[in-house]
Order: sequence, then C-alpha cells, then structure tokens
Amino acid sequence: MSRIFSGVKPTGHLTLGNYLGALRRWVEVDQHRADALFSVVDLHALTMEHDPARVRRLSRQAATLLLAVGLDPERCTVFVQSHVGEHTRLSYLLECTAMDGELRRMIQYKEKGAQARAAGQSVRLSLLTYPVLMAADILAYGTDEVPVGEDQTQHVELARDLAVRFNQRYGHTFTVPKATHPTVAARVMDLQDPTSKMGKSHDSGAGIVYLLDDPDQVRRKVMRARTDSGTEVSYDREASPGVANLLEVLAACAGGEPGELAGGYGSYGALKRDVADAVVEVLRPVQKRHAELAADGAYVDGVMREGAARAREMARPRVDAAHAAIGLLPG
Repeated sequence: MSRIFSGVKPTGHLTLGNYLGALRRWVEVDQHRADALFSVVDLHALTMEHDPARVRRLSRQAATLLLAVGLDPERCTVFVQSHVGEHTRLSYLLECTAMDGELRRMIQYKEKGAQARAAGQSVRLSLLTYPVLMAADILAYGTDEVPVGEDQTQHVELARDLAVRFNQRYGHTFTVPKATHPTVAARVMDLQDPTSKMGKSHDSGAGIVYLLDDPDQVRRKVMRARTDSGTEVSYDREASPGVANLLEVLAACAGGEPGELAGGYGSYGALKRDVADAVVEVLRPVQKRHAELAADGAYVDGVMREGAARAREMARPRVDAAHAAIGLLPG
C-alpha cells in the first residue's frame, strides 16, 4: 500500500476552497486507498509575523475540522506537526543537504519576501528555509504521494531533489515522493476576484466562504459575488471567470458539469441563489459535526495525541537512519 502525506497550515480559517479542493478527496478517496497521514502543519505558520494565541486557536480549529469533514482516525493518522519532533530533527539534516540558491528561487519566498519588504518588515530566515521543513514533513514517513495543488508542486520537487541528493551522498535512506494532482478536485476561486484562488489568509474575507460561515454569511457572500459585464450565463473561464467560478462551485457541491448547468439559467441572480443553497447544504453536516467535536475537546486532544504517537513511531526509524547515514553518533 502506498503512503500519502498532506497537511493544512493554520494561517487562517479553512475555506470552501480547502474543502472542495483537497479535504473532501482526503475523506472520500485517500484515507481509503493508502496509508495516509494528515497533519496540521503549525510550524509553517511561524514564518511570518503572527499572534501566538491566534496560531493556537486556528491550529485547534483546523484539527477539529479535519475530523469534522470525515477523516477517520481508525483509517488514517491525524496529528499536529509540532507534536512530532522528528520533523525538526530531520529538517536540519536536509538544510545541510539543500543549497542556498535553490531555496532563494522558491516562488513563495520571492513573493512573500517582497510583500514583507514592501510593508517595511524584516524577512524571517524561516521564510527561506521552511520548504526544507516541508520536505522533512514528507520524507520522514517514506511518503510515496503528496496530493497538492499546482502552486505547491515546486515544494514537492524540492523534496524529491533533496531525497535523491541525500541518497546519493550518504546511502539510500529516503523514498523519492511524487506530487499528485487529483483531476476530480475543484479549484475554487475568490468570489470577488475570480482570477485568484480562494485563500484562507487574504486580508479581506468578502470573497471567501469559510467552512464555519453561517448560512446567512454564505448567502450574502455568494449573492455579492463578482460576475461579468454581460448577462448570459455561459461557461467560459477566459471570457466570464466570475460566472465560470460559480458554475464550478455549483457542480462541485450539487453534481453535474459546469457547461451543462449553465444552460439551465437565464440570469445571474438565479444561478447565485442555487449556488448559495448548494454551498449551505454541503457545509451543514460539517458545521454540525464541528460543533459536536468542539464541545468535546478531550476527544480531539486524544485523537491528536494518539495520531502524534503513531506518526512518531513511523518517522523515528527513518530519521534515526538519516542521522547515522550523515555521520552523527547514536544517542
């Protein structure tokens, strides 16, 4: 059985885009077909200026939502990254394998570093090196597949490069993983900027549907979604990105093909109402289960504790082997 690793970063509230684009597939497909690990990668939330209390709050919320959407701790391993010390133990060894130039070429370092400098902020070293920690997240478990969006492919390529380089220099230690891009996953765009992905850490939440938005908030955001200058409801990503985004959300939530669904609408208003209703219904069971789990914090803590223990047991032999291979004395 192949092994899968993926994670969510607690830098903001999880969104409809996270659910339709990744979480739903984890629940419906990945946890059943592979030995799967899913992590709240909280250490990655520390690379920029942050409020410690908010990181803790969002980490707990993310962990609770992973269970609320349907991840089953009897089928997969769900845990918080910082609870498993093997991630940071391995990360330094991989930093000793990585090159300065390849890290400085990472797109997110360039973009986020530029944003920080433009705001008059210093750029933390961790923003440069965190892709190595991401590689450690993956390589520690002998991961075969990493389901990611196109924007994360570069990080998986770095993990592959580091695995190959380490193996060549110090002996075979790591499985060389591959990025997978599930064709069935939806790519949900911002409702106010349909050319940009719906991201959980945008400054304005006007175009973002969060998993815990109440039905009135969902309907308000969808009804205010940016459409296009015409009046015809047609599925054309290039000419009508706003309408195309709404049709794709409707298809992902209620079924059908976006192009075929378009033929059933004579106005933007009718389309928006149906999209809003479909999103509310998709989120209803998630929110109900989240409320139940949030009221039973001891259960969530227990699942995370057991998941971390299981993850630690899986990672430790490989990380110990890496320490030995690179030349460190056993403890």
